[in-house]
Amino acid sequence: MEFFVSFHDIRLFQWIAMIVSASLAVVMLLIKVPHTEHATRLTRAKSLVALSYMFCAFIFGYTLSHHDIEQYGLFSAMTLLINVAFSTATLSFSLINLLGHRYVDFSKLLVSIFAIFIVSMALIEVFFNGEKNVFNIVLVTSIAMFTSMCIYYIIIFDKWYRHSIMMLEKYYDEDEEHKLKWIKFCFILAMLTEMFVLVYMFFLRGFMFIYIGFYILFLLYFAGNFISFIGSHKLLLDAFGHWTISQANKSSKKKRTARKMKKTAAPAAASSSMDDIDSVKPLLDEWVRQKRYREYDKSREEIADEIGTTKELLNLFFAREVGKDFRAWRTELRIEDAKALLLSDRKISTNMIGEMVGFSDRSNFHRQFTKLVGCSPKHWRDTDGKI
Repeated sequence: MEFFVSFHDIRLFQWIAMIVSASLAVVMLLIKVPHTEHATRLTRAKSLVALSYMFCAFIFGYTLSHHDIEQYGLFSAMTLLINVAFSTATLSFSLINLLGHRYVDFSKLLVSIFAIFIVSMALIEVFFNGEKNVFNIVLVTSIAMFTSMCIYYIIIFDKWYRHSIMMLEKYYDEDEEHKLKWIKFCFILAMLTEMFVLVYMFFLRGFMFIYIGFYILFLLYFAGNFISFIGSHKLLLDAFGHWTISQANKSSKKKRTARKMKKTAAPAAASSSMDDIDSVKPLLDEWVRQKRYREYDKSREEIADEIGTTKELLNLFFAREVGKDFRAWRTELRIEDAKALLLSDRKISTNMIGEMVGFSDRSNFHRQFTKLVGCSPKHWRDTDGKI
């Protein structure tokens, strides 16, 4: 057991972490972000991730430079706490910026970084020159501050994550939330690294190599998902752009609408009559007959325009006459179509059938099919529709 917990073995993992962090920082800096109208926030997030990785490499290098001190285990735990606090702040802020339709106030991150810097310098100074009791007080104060910072970022992240999901639901007619789950999972992992280092410091200090190994895997996982997202960032940016434009239109029309309301005593035209609602049904029937529900990557405004009505009237029809959301109704049409195709043509793969009926994402097709039918598409086909 001594081999696994020796300081030499700890330094080996610290060397690996330093090399991995520095390499990932270089990769992040070299990656080019596509030049799109709303990609500036992605560039900022990429720079923050690179900065976080560079700082991580620096801290591990700084720790290794003091490998000959007597309390190297405690010193390594302290620098890990500093490292994780900084990376938690920067990585969380970068993820939050990906989710926001506008920039999250950058000054808040600067305040966090400045506070981490001050506390870190105090910790290092007291560790080398202060008494043990003073060091413990500063350490507990630092932990309390870092914990408060994590709670703050959790609250902000939850707000923007919910907002992003809402924007995707408004813009896309297909469920796209699954494409953002990596952001939520990475954020949870970032918070867990902060919690794990506290557990490690107080209870499992002899197993530093386990924590550093976990931290290396986290850095690799985060970088891989972030790089992958750069190629598919248009998913969110289209929704952000639509949101920004629609909010601007609402703002510009607000005064004109107010003037019109003052000039007329008639009821607002927004409340549609039952005749208007009834006119939607034959339009939808024709839309279904043409199997237009198989088309994807269209906003609800575009679909309403195709059938000759408005988004508001379409939503009102489904709320009053159907009792379910348009997207849920359309998903059921697609699944029923897929059920028939799975049995009528067994040479076509299940994934191809998912695309044929309108699902742009394979996993989404399998998830929705299982949710509505109660089994996978393959099981449905293998049992001839008998489940």
